[in-house]
Amino acid sequence: MLGRTAQNLFWLSRYVERAENMARLLEVGYRMSLTSRREGGVSEHLISMMQAAEIEEEFAKKERVADVDTVAQFMMFDPENPSSVYNCLLNARTNARTVRTAITSDMWEAINAAWLEFSQIKPHHVRGAKLLGLLEWVKTIGHQFRGALLGTKLRDDGFAFQQAGNFIERADNTARILDMKYYVLLPRARMVGGDLDIQQWSLILRAASAHRSYRHVYHDRYKAHNIADFLILRPEMPRSLVYCAQYVEDNLTTLSKFYGESQSCNEAARQLRAMVENTDMDKIFGLGLHDFLTEFMARADHVSDTLSESYNFY
Repeated sequence: MLGRTAQNLFWLSRYVERAENMARLLEVGYRMSLTSRREGGVSEHLISMMQAAEIEEEFAKKERVADVDTVAQFMMFDPENPSSVYNCLLNARTNARTVRTAITSDMWEAINAAWLEFSQIKPHHVRGAKLLGLLEWVKTIGHQFRGALLGTKLRDDGFAFQQAGNFIERADNTARILDMKYYVLLPRARMVGGDLDIQQWSLILRAASAHRSYRHVYHDRYKAHNIADFLILRPEMPRSLVYCAQYVEDNLTTLSKFYGESQSCNEAARQLRAMVENTDMDKIFGLGLHDFLTEFMARADHVSDTLSESYNFY
């Protein structure tokens, strides 16, 4: 497969997953913002959410107050925000159109219809309940595209490139959602274990579509140790870091077998997987949750970079 085709397939899946993940982060930030606000109406939860998404500096350039409406507009519709849902869907459609013959009709229809519908939305109409409805719609688009991918795409090298992109992006997002919780608690350690702390952890689980499955595994109250364990180390949880890392390595192994040689990205993926398989929550909390997540995200980025180099993305 040509490097450009592999690159387009890889980023097609990453952009679709990123659009969904931005919607998940914004939903958590929005719901958390209803619980506490700083003086002047600036929500600490919205700020922490943008810090976790690494878009705070870009937002600061706008010189706007960080209230729900301005942050939502920035994350959903701003063409100058490279991670906005607008740009994610546009870039996903552009990549899909470039490799139209390498994807199925169902995949193309899913992303093309999503972009056409989203491009018709009037941003100033999206507030309050309409914002939450739009966030749910964006998540549904992600489900529809992945359903088309899993249900219609040949299990060839193109499929492996797409799945590697999807799970690198998902791993990064789960780490960012957890890191957002760290930012919220950092200035107020006295909140730990209180009602507000429990509410925030509940929202974190909901953002990862893990609320009911968590209660199925853990029958007690929300506990930071258990929730972090669930989203980091539980291999049966499809958005956990260990699940994503395992899936990334499996797909890169498939590529190495397909092309008959191992690449530097295979070793990077093995190291990422080992990081979350050869640890436990006591070690993670001993190191520091934020430091652990920061290192994990850096290693995930390294996998992506070495994958690009190994297969001549350009």
